[in-house]
Amino acid sequence: MAKNDLLGGSLWDQYSKKVTDLMNNPQHQGEITQEEVEANGNKLIVADFGAESCGDAVRLYWEVDPETDMIVNSKFKSFGCGTAIASSDMMTQLCIGKTVQEAVKITNIDVEKALRDDPETPAVPPQKMHCSVMAYDVIKKAAGMYLGVEAESFEEEIIVCECARVSLATLREVIKLNDLKTIEQVTDYTKAGGFCKSCIKPGGHEEREYYLVDILADVRKEMDAEKMAAAANAGLAGNFEEMTLVQKIKAIDAVIDESVRQFLIMDGGNMEVVDIKDSGDYIDVYIRYLGSCSGCASSTTGTLYAIESTLKEKLSQKVRVLPI
Repeated sequence: MAKNDLLGGSLWDQYSKKVTDLMNNPQHQGEITQEEVEANGNKLIVADFGAESCGDAVRLYWEVDPETDMIVNSKFKSFGCGTAIASSDMMTQLCIGKTVQEAVKITNIDVEKALRDDPETPAVPPQKMHCSVMAYDVIKKAAGMYLGVEAESFEEEIIVCECARVSLATLREVIKLNDLKTIEQVTDYTKAGGFCKSCIKPGGHEEREYYLVDILADVRKEMDAEKMAAAANAGLAGNFEEMTLVQKIKAIDAVIDESVRQFLIMDGGNMEVVDIKDSGDYIDVYIRYLGSCSGCASSTTGTLYAIESTLKEKLSQKVRVLPI
């Protein structure tokens, strides 16, 4: 049966080639026996982890050299979807050749990024991002067994959703990558907030340090600021004289923010663009001084000349700046 018959072209295309290859042909699936480990003079660690959020489970095998703490061999068994198999296989590969202390620093984000075909394109559909969380947890469980400590002692990620084991870093990345706008989308893509719901907003049965509503609002605010900056930069790169009025204002504000405003603020002042009029021969930029600048003698001489010269240099020689 063709791939498109199974998943539909658009969904299948959301999986990287690495993921699909490892789904069909995992490189480290299997088990390591006590007999073969003892024959090498090494120590066997077998750790199990199950994800209640989706029913998947993984068993991780480590063969560790006790003299160096080096993981010389590693295998896994996975009970779950193809994405869980691919994530577990990549997790196992990342462990080999590292010390236990180094392996414990591997995160679910490291696993997902290692599965990408290129650095900018996610390896799996967003809804499958949670599959790599099992790798993150089973590594810490194995390390805790080897070192004789609790797995929780290795926790460096801030876990927002305990039910689905979703970290703050994962949530922020998924929201940005997929331009998520609602809590329902965040839950659909990451599983966070889909179970006890305490992490969604204050008032649940368990008080949390971070809530999805606040994380989403903060990330959306950052994204909006980045979009505004990108729009301004795009304006600077274009032909100022051919821009729309809105584009001209954004381009002027970007230049002012970059080269002028900080000096005005240092003296207790500021400025704002009030209007722009294009007569063909000139592009008149009407500004209003704020704070101490409004009564400063140089506001119509030196300061005005500096602002106009900067805009001429960066945008157009047709610019004239007129205070009102």
